[in-house]
Amino acid sequence: MVVDAFGVVGDLVESMFKRSFGVKDSGWILGGHGGILDRIDALLFTAPVLYVYLTVFRGL
Repeated sequence: MVVDAFGVVGDLVESMFKRSFGVKDSGWILGGHGGILDRIDALLFTAPVLYVYLTVFRGL
């Protein structure tokens, strides 16, 4: 649940940055989909949280 919550936060933060710059698409590679950043914005926030969970709490 925590990782999912950070995914939502990542999406909201990326959207906030785009709105502040007045940009609808953050890239040209995946035009119409918001760009590459829209595809990985949740991953940018969830990957560190998942890593900390796996190393600290699971001992991996």
